[in-house]
Amino acid sequence: MARFTKSQCRPCPARIQCTTTADSSCTVGLPPRELRDLQLRVRAKQQTPEWKTRYAVRSGVEGTVNEFAHGHGMRRCRYRGQGKAHIQHVLTAIAVNIERLSGLPPAEQTPTPRRPTAFQSYVDQREVPRLKSWRTLGN
Repeated sequence: MARFTKSQCRPCPARIQCTTTADSSCTVGLPPRELRDLQLRVRAKQQTPEWKTRYAVRSGVEGTVNEFAHGHGMRRCRYRGQGKAHIQHVLTAIAVNIERLSGLPPAEQTPTPRRPTAFQSYVDQREVPRLKSWRTLGN
């Protein structure tokens, strides 16, 4: 830990970038040499392709956990009791999977169009304009 007095801090050109304290003195925490050396080794290791490949798996998991916590309100349960909370988690996971699958690009094979329903045939015979969502895939 290094401490600097007001008189030492004031002439510093980087003073405006420092945080302020009640007595306007600066303290800088420096880790022990062993910890600093460990940090440098780990940061160097994190630049290797092997580490990045291994971390890619964890990154995907972390993204999913973040999506659950922030995107679907999973930090708090709506229900009391472990059983009900478990059901909430399972149903939310199913919903997220459905949401992800619906965003996938279509399969290479185009599906065969459905036959029109009796109502659609009736409307088509009378040439009644209808919403696009009423139409079958083939039309």
